[in-house]
Amino acid sequence: MGTSASQFPLRLSVLDQSPVPAGFTPSQALANSLDLARHVDALGYTRLWYSEHHAMDLLASTAPEILVARAAAETKRIRVGTGGIMLPHYSALKIAEVFRTLHAMFPNRIDLGIGRAPGGGQLEAFALRRDRKSPVPDDFPQQLAELRAFLHPERFPDLLGTNHPFARIRVAPDAPGAPDIWLLGSSMWSAVTAAQQGLPYAFAHFFSPIQTRRAIEYYQANFQPSPDRSAPEATLAIGVIAADTDAEAQRLHASVRLLQRRIRMDDRRPVATPEDALRELDALPAAPNPLIPFTAGSFDAPEDNEWPTYFVGTPDKVAAQLRNLAQEIHLKEIIINTITHDHEARKRSYSLLAKAIGLNAAA
Repeated sequence: MGTSASQFPLRLSVLDQSPVPAGFTPSQALANSLDLARHVDALGYTRLWYSEHHAMDLLASTAPEILVARAAAETKRIRVGTGGIMLPHYSALKIAEVFRTLHAMFPNRIDLGIGRAPGGGQLEAFALRRDRKSPVPDDFPQQLAELRAFLHPERFPDLLGTNHPFARIRVAPDAPGAPDIWLLGSSMWSAVTAAQQGLPYAFAHFFSPIQTRRAIEYYQANFQPSPDRSAPEATLAIGVIAADTDAEAQRLHASVRLLQRRIRMDDRRPVATPEDALRELDALPAAPNPLIPFTAGSFDAPEDNEWPTYFVGTPDKVAAQLRNLAQEIHLKEIIINTITHDHEARKRSYSLLAKAIGLNAAA
């Protein structure tokens, strides 16, 4: 007898981008993030990750490693990490030192999610570069190998070779164990790399949903066991807004709908209130032909994907959608990203969903 979607066991985790509500400061957005950390820790969420974005009025999370340190100190059981560190901006040794420090302070609670996207525009990526005289090398695989070797010196010969000069480097603090490395991505390249390297994999469905099924299923089918994982471990990040009524959830979602439309117009202003969002959405031109969902004048992109980027509705409805998604592509965990203008509404969304899914804070 098969397991129904309602019985399907599912862990939930959180991706927090520290969204800045209109009328509030980035400092208040960061305070909201710490309040949310304590909240989801008490509710039984599995892990809490912070993103890295640069030069955006919309998001305050530019230095996720700092948020990880504060959030881990203010929580008790939840795993805390990055979703993710954009490795091409940094040296692998420096990231290893930062996360070894976090691991020494909070043993067995630190996740190091890494990606290769810029986390900002071309100008910001250029400003982040230390060497601006030559083209940026496409050496992410080498960076990844160095990072893993620095975190696990016992694997150095397998990762970088027996005679590599970096083998003489002792990465401090040298505490037992190491942070858990996850590879993040939104393309087939990341799925292939995570499978080949035997790393756990997180797909950014909320950001780019086109390849979701293909990437996850490729990773699961082609995973090569490694010292990091003996079997594939995949998750995905998806947007969620839950409220007491479907109408209220849809009202709250107006802020995200406008946010997504603004981003397509290269507009990174803070999160609008639902009322302001609805007024602005109504004022923008609509597609003149109802049979063509996307035109240059409408600034609307169609959601013609297997699953939407956001699940919106009552907690039971959203919980059912999440369970069906997880069961469809064999996931045991889903990371949810919730953005609302009202911080209390965001916390309530996580509370309602935790209850609907049946999370257990004592687990």
